[in-house]
Amino acid sequence: MEECVFCKMSRGEIPEEKIYENRNFFSVLDINPRVPGHTLVISKKHFENILDMPSSLGSELLDCIKVTSMKLIEKYHAHGLNVTNNCSEAAGQVVKHVHFHILPRRTDDNFKLVV
Repeated sequence: MEECVFCKMSRGEIPEEKIYENRNFFSVLDINPRVPGHTLVISKKHFENILDMPSSLGSELLDCIKVTSMKLIEKYHAHGLNVTNNCSEAAGQVVKHVHFHILPRRTDDNFKLVV
């Protein structure tokens, strides 16, 4: 997993300003945001997708998603948010390391999420 960009971020080889971090997850702004504040929640350990991740990490994952979301709502004055996960290439997963997208949403943002 030496070449995995998210593993490099987790090890500190690629410096990123973390929005939030707990023992097993961290969140950072996406480098190609779809909306202002588009953020990724990333597992510190390498799991290819959510199906490979142990269920025992679920509460820490939810903690990272919730705390990050609250910070984004406040900072970007969001009216709501989308939380998404792409599991496998067929579903749009580009980086083969489990991660979730948080998209702060405003009523007038004109962004259309295709589900």
